[in-house]
Amino acid sequence: MNTMKLDSYKAKIEYDSDLDMFRGEVLGINGGADFYGQNPSELRKGFRNSLNIFLEVCAEKGISPTKEYPGKLNLRIDPKLHSNISIQALAEEKSLNQWIIDTLENSLHNPA
Repeated sequence: MNTMKLDSYKAKIEYDSDLDMFRGEVLGINGGADFYGQNPSELRKGFRNSLNIFLEVCAEKGISPTKEYPGKLNLRIDPKLHSNISIQALAEEKSLNQWIIDTLENSLHNPA
């Protein structure tokens, strides 16, 4: 997935073959905000305009622009994977929760 960042907001960028343009969609917000462009410059301009409109509407309606996350995450995984990561966490002298947090943070900072 290609992304574009503007201030603290990120958008995923995809090619729309029907329109022969790139489409951006702002991620992690309480609503929808998308934009189009034929090149990176147009996408950045569209991102700024779409985001500004979205933020104005949120302010007018008294809505928080970003989604709030509770910090709890339930996963359903294969029991063998559960066993393997639990053993790895023990080997690193970490709780399973801390091992998962560290692994997820590392994957965000060092994407493959």
